[in-house]
Amino acid sequence: MVLTPEEWVRQHFIYFLIEEKKYPISLIAIEKQLTINNLKKRSDILVFNTDGKPEIIVECKAPSIKITQDAFDQIARYNLKLKANYLIVTNGLEHFYCKMDFKKETYVFLKTIPDYK
Repeated sequence: MVLTPEEWVRQHFIYFLIEEKKYPISLIAIEKQLTINNLKKRSDILVFNTDGKPEIIVECKAPSIKITQDAFDQIARYNLKLKANYLIVTNGLEHFYCKMDFKKETYVFLKTIPDYK
């Protein structure tokens, strides 16, 4: 496998989830396929809760890619299907953490995500 800039970001973020936030590696999926509007898409990182439901979706961009509204729109489209509680967009330099508010159909920005309980 070639270590592209995006893959470098993904590997480092997985390390952060496991080492810093204590998420079990067994709950983390990489490039999980999903179908949206009959199109096959892949989430970069998907973290499940112990019930097997999506908890966190992470969208990784290369460090040279500026994080824009498009990245949030992409991950929000994925979340219409997945219904995860947290959305993260990172380029390895900037990280944006959001908690979903399903009642208001919006998300709230956080400083970080909670540690695994």
